[in-house]
Amino acid sequence: MEDSIFSAVLLPLALAVIMLSLGMSLTPEDFKRVFVKPRGVSIGLLNLVLLSPLLAFAVAHAFSLEPAFAVGLVLLGASPGGILANLLTHFARGDTALSITMTAFSSLAAVITVPLFLGLATSHFGATQLDEQVDMLGVVARVLTITVIPLATGLWLRARYARRVVEIGGTVRRLTALVFIAAVAGVIVAEHDRVLDNLGAVAAAAVTLNVVAMSTSFWIARLSRLDSRQSTAIAIELGIHNAVLAIAVGATIADVLTVPAAVYASFMFIPAGLFAWLMYGRNRAFQPGAEYPQ
Repeated sequence: MEDSIFSAVLLPLALAVIMLSLGMSLTPEDFKRVFVKPRGVSIGLLNLVLLSPLLAFAVAHAFSLEPAFAVGLVLLGASPGGILANLLTHFARGDTALSITMTAFSSLAAVITVPLFLGLATSHFGATQLDEQVDMLGVVARVLTITVIPLATGLWLRARYARRVVEIGGTVRRLTALVFIAAVAGVIVAEHDRVLDNLGAVAAAAVTLNVVAMSTSFWIARLSRLDSRQSTAIAIELGIHNAVLAIAVGATIADVLTVPAAVYASFMFIPAGLFAWLMYGRNRAFQPGAEYPQ
C-alpha cells in the first residue's frame, strides 16, 4: 500500500515540483538560444531524444534482458534529462545555460518521445504481457500533467513575478535539489525489494547505458566541433536521466517496468560524478572560443 501511494501520489508530486522549479529558472534568452546558437542545443537534443533510446535498445539486446526489463530500459532511455544534471554541469564548469535549455526542451518533447519509444519497445521485444496494459493516451496525459503543465506554470510565474522569483531563485534551486535527491532516495527505498531481486539481471545493463551514453554523446559533441564546456553539458545530460519520470510512468503500467530506472537511479551519480570531477579541472582553464571558432 505504501509503495502504491508513493508511486501514484508522492513521486508525481515531487516531479511536478521539480518541473515547476525548472520553469521558474528559465528566461526568454534560454529559448532564444535555440535560434541564435542552434548547434549546441540541436546536437544535445538529438542525443537525448534519438541516440539515448536507440542505445537503450542496443544495450537491452547486448545483455539479453527479458522483454519487460528491456522495455523498462528503453522507457528510461527515452526519458528527458534530469534537473540535477544542471547542478552537476555547473559543478563541472560546463555550459549550465545549455544544460538547462536541453532539460527544458527534452521535458517538453517527452510528451512525444516517451509514448513513442514505449510503444516501439513493447512491440519490438514482444512484451505481450504489457500490450493490454499500455494506454498511450494515458501515458501522454500523465507526462503532460507531471512535466509540461508544471514547467509552463513555472515559466508563467517567472514572467509575471520576475523580481520575486529571482530573489528566491537560490533557495528554490537548493530545495529542488533536495526534492530530487529525496525522490531518488524514495524510489530506491520503495523499489528496494524489486531492485535487489533483479540487481544481477539489470545492473550491468543500466550502468553500461549510463557510461556509453555519456561517452558517446561527449565525443559526438566534440566531433561536431562543440567546445569542452558544451560537450560536458551534453554528456552529463545523457548521464543523469529523469529516472523519476520513467518510474512514475512505468508504475502506472506494470511494476516490473520501474526496475531498470530504479537500478539506474541507484548508480547514475557515480559515473556522472566522476566525469564531472574530471571535467572540472579541464574546464576551469577553458576560454570560450579558444578551441574552435564559433
